[in-house]
Amino acid sequence: PPLPPSGRPPCTMSLHGKRKEIYKYEAPWTVYAMNWSVRPDKRFRLALGSFVEEYNNKVQLVGLEEESSEFICRNTFDHPYPTTKIMWIPDTKGVYPDLLATSGDYLRIWRVSDTETRLECLLNNNKNSDFCAPLTSFDWNEVDPNLLGTSSIDTTCTIWGLETGQVLGRVNLVSGHVKTQLIAHDKEVYDIAFSRAGGGRDMFASVGADGSVRMFDLRHLEHSTIIYEDPQHHPLLRLCWNKQDPNYLATMAMKQPDVAVVILDVRVPCTPVARLNNHRACVNGIAWAPHSSCHICTAADDHQALIWDIQQMPRAIEDPILAYTAEGEINNVQWASTQPDWIAICYNNCLEILRV
Repeated sequence: PPLPPSGRPPCTMSLHGKRKEIYKYEAPWTVYAMNWSVRPDKRFRLALGSFVEEYNNKVQLVGLEEESSEFICRNTFDHPYPTTKIMWIPDTKGVYPDLLATSGDYLRIWRVSDTETRLECLLNNNKNSDFCAPLTSFDWNEVDPNLLGTSSIDTTCTIWGLETGQVLGRVNLVSGHVKTQLIAHDKEVYDIAFSRAGGGRDMFASVGADGSVRMFDLRHLEHSTIIYEDPQHHPLLRLCWNKQDPNYLATMAMKQPDVAVVILDVRVPCTPVARLNNHRACVNGIAWAPHSSCHICTAADDHQALIWDIQQMPRAIEDPILAYTAEGEINNVQWASTQPDWIAICYNNCLEILRV
């Protein structure tokens, strides 16, 4: 079919005629990091990370029992410091081991089985130092799950290679090595994300305290491209690539009272194509729809999760098409990539999944 005038694929998302469905899980602590599993045999499985301001933190693996419609905790394990991010291996076919990664003081890869979760490897880039520069975020490459990228407060991003060793008595040994480390920003780096452009393996972007979005290509690391700078040089906290159209990404700055989410087009550097302005307090999470190029969900300290239709860009987008109000400040939002009808949010000690 011909593309609409915007040049983007047509939107397919109806939000009507479905019964309202919300499932809730209460953890024993404040939930911060969260991620949906993508394995086909593990629907409605999420990993949750605690936010406790001390060394001892936890990760829980929870699943929705589809018969009873109740979430149950399948596994809890200890984690040093709060997890800044949690991600399941982006393995939609279930061909890799069932792995989970977490970032905090270091990047850790965990192997999940029905009975336990075991640390497979700890990836440390500062071998010759007692000092550890905490990791703010990481991303796991969808095209090549042997690649991960981390961002750190020490101004660098590191690209890691994973090896899954030969089967030794049914145990795949996972190890990792530094492929490259680069100084990405002038100040702390707060987020990193691989792009689906150009094959989806080699391009990634980062944001940080210097207020810039920078684009890198693993094949040409001698230079980077600045695709946006916050006009007042406020720190940029998160970035998120459109899942269907690799030209678009979203980011947000740490500034009050202007808490807009900014939509960027890499073909038009430095000029936002849209600003999503309705939140009344700090935005904490951004998630693009997995199945549509023009829907995005934002979540904030104002208790709201908002879904936006950005089809009419570059015309101004005044209001979201859907709003959900939670019972607390929303710390995180995740749109299930393999179950696009479901969005997960967390606030206080609660996880909720919402059918959209």
